[in-house]
This record gives sequence, C-alpha cells and structure tokens, in this order.
Amino acid sequence: MEQLISEIESYAAREGITPQKVLRDAIGANWRQWELWRAGKSSPTMRVVDRLRKHMTASSAHHEHRGAA
Repeated sequence: MEQLISEIESYAAREGITPQKVLRDAIGANWRQWELWRAGKSSPTMRVVDRLRKHMTASSAHHEHRGAA
C-alpha cells in the first residue's frame, strides 16, 4: 500500500493537484477516501488500483504529448 500511496502523491505533485482529486478523477472516490487509505482504515481492490494506475499513466502520456507539440 505504501507504494501506491507514494505513486499517487508523486503523480499529484507533478500535476499540481491533491491526491484526493486524483482519486476523484480516476475512480470517482469520495473526498474522504484518501485519508482512509493513508490511515490504513481502508484499502483499494486490485481492480481499483489498476484503474488508478491506468488513469495516471494515460494522463501523464497525454501531458507529455501536448508538451512535445
């Protein structure tokens, strides 16, 4: 879980958004979900993790492509 938290924090920092916004955009999570994950009170399913990573990868690739133009 620490790896996923780190990935989300890094992505959010690069994008200039909060981790809560990442979860909201990627999986439609409620605003409290991030704190529950960080506190160890909840954790995502692998399906949710896959959706998050896909969202972050697609968004990063889109930004890189736009920057190259």
